[in-house]
Amino acid sequence: MVTKTDTTQIITQPKLDDHVQHSLKRWFKHFLYVSSAHRYFNKQDQIEIANAVQQAEKGHVGEIQVVIEGHIPCSQAYYQNTRLRAQQLFAELGVWDTELNSGVLLYLNLCERKVEIVIDRGLKNATQPETWCEICQSIVGQLAQKQYLFAVKSGVEEIGRVLDQYYVKNDTADQNELPNPPIKAGITIKKIISNP
Repeated sequence: MVTKTDTTQIITQPKLDDHVQHSLKRWFKHFLYVSSAHRYFNKQDQIEIANAVQQAEKGHVGEIQVVIEGHIPCSQAYYQNTRLRAQQLFAELGVWDTELNSGVLLYLNLCERKVEIVIDRGLKNATQPETWCEICQSIVGQLAQKQYLFAVKSGVEEIGRVLDQYYVKNDTADQNELPNPPIKAGITIKKIISNP
């Protein structure tokens, strides 16, 4: 039997080996970063983000997963940038495993102050990369103005509008394949993977 961990290794390892420049500077930056996800996103904020995800997914089969990470784990920061970390989480969390390949990962890295969006193959051919870049830039702009909750919620809403354009509205399409609350990467992800 193939577990998610086995599949993840197969999916992400070639990407890690092929596309990233190793960086001691990045490793030090993430090593010295004091995680602050709890300062920017308290429990009430997480509930509001979960509600925004639920609303953005309403009426179509598109699935949105939000991941907020303080820093890339030190064991990976030398080998990975935020783009590759987002791709890894896309695989590890099973965002790619939705029935109609309709998953979208919104990844926020607080240390790098970067936002990445990873889309599944069902959306890749139907949408333009510029659409997703605009959403990322909008979120980054709002984060720079210290509007953290608003940035994530508005990003989720924008993703929901894109999904509305490419998936037929259907009241029975509200089956939830991915959890709505944002995931704070790190220990939480290890728990999710070990308890499928």
